[in-house]
Amino acid sequence: MNELELFTKKQDFLVCVDSDGCAMDTMDCKHIHCFGPCAISEWELQEQQKEILDYWNQVNLYTMTRGINRFLALEKVLEWVDATYMPIEGLSTFSAWVKGAKELSNAAVKAQYEKTGEPFFKKALCWSQAVNKAIGELPEELKKPFEGVRQGLEAVHAQADVAIVSSANREAVLEEWERFALMDSVDICLTQSDGSKAHCIGEMLKKGYAPEHVLMVGDAPGDQKAAEKNGVFYYPILVKRETESWENLVSEALPRFLAGSYGGAYQAQVIERFLKNLS
Repeated sequence: MNELELFTKKQDFLVCVDSDGCAMDTMDCKHIHCFGPCAISEWELQEQQKEILDYWNQVNLYTMTRGINRFLALEKVLEWVDATYMPIEGLSTFSAWVKGAKELSNAAVKAQYEKTGEPFFKKALCWSQAVNKAIGELPEELKKPFEGVRQGLEAVHAQADVAIVSSANREAVLEEWERFALMDSVDICLTQSDGSKAHCIGEMLKKGYAPEHVLMVGDAPGDQKAAEKNGVFYYPILVKRETESWENLVSEALPRFLAGSYGGAYQAQVIERFLKNLS
């Protein structure tokens, strides 16, 4: 049995927390030093490197597509390269698959390559594996939680079950959270290999939580959509205002959530603030 199957609800409330860019100050460095450069290397795009890396960072960090799955990001950026600079062989087959795949992970890409023999899937897998290797080699000082996260998680865990819900690689998430003893305030860790964030929240709801007793804490539109798809609340960690966001979670949002006054006007207010911050 896996961790999700073994999990049992302990408290009436559940708070789901994303990792990269939300709890961990790792999103910028991973994209700037790992994701983009590995794509440049795998597809030999050195000639247009600056422009492509700038576009990669816009897609993944600073706009409404912030935080999308790595394979969706790869498809989006390479479609732009294909239209702007040069044809990318096999991209159309990958695009058709990635837009309808139930799971977007290394294992799913590997299975698709074994099924079809399409070289693009092998390249996408090699790229993703290279990204994981590069992330593992990042200096430890670049992989740390935002200020206020430890205190925030402790305050939340005192009154609610806590689940990590991340689209990142499981080994990387656990290594980072364990190094800073954040797992002491976590009940379950759900990552890329467990399915999409929306799927993971849905599976947690099956454990007996009322939707109005579940809060998703994230930093990207995909986190908001995952919450909305399951009819649960969403609290945003604002880009460039992460410490302030964690402080507000403890002082304002969490008490409202526990008291049943989070929905309606307050939920609309925090979402409006979130969308303005990314536009």
